Amino acid sequence: MRIEIWSDVVCPWCYVGKRRLEKALVALGEAHPSAAPGGPEAPEVVFRSFQLEPGAPTTPTDSLAEHLGGKYGGGAENGRRLIDQMEAVAAEEGLLYRLGDAQRVGTLDAHRLLHAALEVSPAVQADLKERLMAAYMIEARNVADHDELVAMAGESGMDEAVAREVLGSGAHADGVQADVEQGAAYGISGVPFTVVDGRYGVSGAQPVEVFTQTLERAWTDAHPEPAPLLTTVGGTAGGEACGPEGCAI
Repeated sequence: MRIEIWSDVVCPWCYVGKRRLEKALVALGEAHPSAAPGGPEAPEVVFRSFQLEPGAPTTPTDSLAEHLGGKYGGGAENGRRLIDQMEAVAAEEGLLYRLGDAQRVGTLDAHRLLHAALEVSPAVQADLKERLMAAYMIEARNVADHDELVAMAGESGMDEAVAREVLGSGAHADGVQADVEQGAAYGISGVPFTVVDGRYGVSGAQPVEVFTQTLERAWTDAHPEPAPLLTTVGGTAGGEACGPEGCAI
């Protein structure tokens, strides 16, 4: 099973959706042990790029509350109210957001680095994705700062020299754009958006039950019940016949 997740590292709903999907993956492993982490049929999870604000600055200029208040109206006060609502939802998933302190920046370089991490392994990419999301939403770090990004890449298992080389060039920008175009082809206009085996799409940070049902359906598709050798006709009662116990009269 292959799970592709379109998301941005500064998307608070994406982090919530990630946690809910992780719970669904645990449930899948409990129902089908071979699909548990480390098992021979454990799903492969790959993160795809989506930029909420392609034109966002690389250096923080305003607070998230001010930005939200300007975008949706009501000023910083309304922005703070929106943040409080989001933080309450995240807390239910064990995520202690500090969005009031978040540094609003562009994420192109973070996405390029995630593509480089995927070349190492999906596990390294997943670890870096977690660190980036936590850095922005919980630790209020600048996820556009190259020194910060290199440090997180190293903590995730990447070679820091390679990470710095990627960030100092335009490497993987084409991969980011390819993800954006593939997402558009799928009709993705908001994130998170999860695609399972290229067949099932889950839009948004759906409840755990929705993710669980989707994964189970994909698992069933990949493990169909064997077809019977014969199809019996003539009704369920059967006609008169003889067997080991004798003949029905």
